[in-house]
Amino acid sequence: MAECGKKGLSLLEKARSRYESLQISDDVFGESGDDSSENPFYSTTGDSNSDNYNETNLDDARAGETRSGQSCGPPGSVSNGQAQDDGWSDALQDISVPNYPDTHGPTQKMSATATAMDFFQIFVPDNAIQNMVTQTNMYAKKFQERFGSEEGWTNVTLAEMKAFLGYVTSTGVNRCESVLSIWSSGFFSNRSIAHKMSQARFEKILKYFHIVAFRSSHGGSQGLYKIQPFLDSLQQSFGSAFRPSQTQVLHEPLIDEDPVFITTCTERELRKRKKRKFSLWVRQCSSTGFISQIYVHLKEGPGPDGLDTLKNKPQLHSLVAKQLCQNLSGRNAIIFTGPSITSLNLFQEFEKQGIYCCGLLSTRKSDCTGLPQSMLINTDTPQQRGQSRIKMRGNMSIINWYNKGNFRFLTNAYSPNKEGVIIKRKSGEIPCPLAVEAFAAHLSYICKYDDKYSKYFIFHKPNKTWQQVFWLTISIAINNAYILYKMSDAYHVKRYSRAQFGERLVKELLGMDDCSPTQ
Repeated sequence: MAECGKKGLSLLEKARSRYESLQISDDVFGESGDDSSENPFYSTTGDSNSDNYNETNLDDARAGETRSGQSCGPPGSVSNGQAQDDGWSDALQDISVPNYPDTHGPTQKMSATATAMDFFQIFVPDNAIQNMVTQTNMYAKKFQERFGSEEGWTNVTLAEMKAFLGYVTSTGVNRCESVLSIWSSGFFSNRSIAHKMSQARFEKILKYFHIVAFRSSHGGSQGLYKIQPFLDSLQQSFGSAFRPSQTQVLHEPLIDEDPVFITTCTERELRKRKKRKFSLWVRQCSSTGFISQIYVHLKEGPGPDGLDTLKNKPQLHSLVAKQLCQNLSGRNAIIFTGPSITSLNLFQEFEKQGIYCCGLLSTRKSDCTGLPQSMLINTDTPQQRGQSRIKMRGNMSIINWYNKGNFRFLTNAYSPNKEGVIIKRKSGEIPCPLAVEAFAAHLSYICKYDDKYSKYFIFHKPNKTWQQVFWLTISIAINNAYILYKMSDAYHVKRYSRAQFGERLVKELLGMDDCSPTQ
């Protein structure tokens, strides 16, 4: 038994060594515990949801193919396999990615006495909150001019708006579905903060709350005009406050409903809940979890880039990827992508801009134009676990790797001759190309981030789309603020967990005493 224990420890030590060599910090959040992974590397098996994009399992790589090995026609494929194989060769050559010129981390040094509010206001400063005050008061005035004055209404102040944000933010800490529960006598009541503002006053502010009260004459018909200035400001602060590492991931973050809440809902209650009318995509640092760029796509109505007119999902997601990576040209970043984004044309276009890629392929969801047909079908020959086939054209490699199913990857960021390994406690070491190991490792970190920090997203669920986007982006800003806090001297003074950080932020927004990290 002791020998088995030593062997298992040795495997984990090897995994940790490779994990660090891939520039992924052990646990930047400092909250180790259960997550979706069974080891430091993500479990890339045919029955695992490996890409965490809520789009497909890795097993989808086999979808659309018959057991006889005949393809059902992936997008972009042709019937003549030889034509598709033109230019692709079994002869492999080493490639190297140029050095990454940037050092990743915060761009400004915060003092050891910085509070949770100080980190939050890097992204949502007082002038942004003051604008909410101005726009809310303007909207209330116009509304009451049209529909009659409301007795007892007075203009919102800056302190009241901060308290309003604090109350809604508290739903992410206490995981309550309705912010009004704070003033109730039920399980989610919170007497410690309820006295700072009456429920009646909160509901009045909630009724008139606005970021942009009226459509600009130059605003066109953009669907998110009521929040666009705030989104632009947030994007700028995300980019200026933190430099991401070389390895980054494009994906849709986990923003689904709380599974515990969903399981307790009746079928009628679930039908009444409206589906989101937007999708959110992010570019996220795979070393720290910091979200550097966000992109909101409205599923209905006009969009700023004409994306609403696109019916082809790979084409749509390709344009989303370009939007997210527009600031990365010439910086030699390595981008990991899911099946809906991965395509030869996109990767080649990115390579010309000094952006390198590694993506999972799916014959159902990826644009397979230009890829060798022989690599997109399964062979009749039984394969061993860890066996792989690779073809190369220029710097681009397509990998067909077998692990309880065929998984396909496209990359120009990792040499096809370099070997890696996936380590599982039950199965031991499974050999694979280095690109597969890197993909699994980096996506594992993002999955851990989603597992731990999506539960702190604000639970308040308004009906209006622009308000849903606003509270979602506020949640992302708070998570980013926590990452900056964990990398600052303030963390060494008082080590707050993510939940404690959220509680401190709520109290500071409410103007309550004793908010210093040293308390």
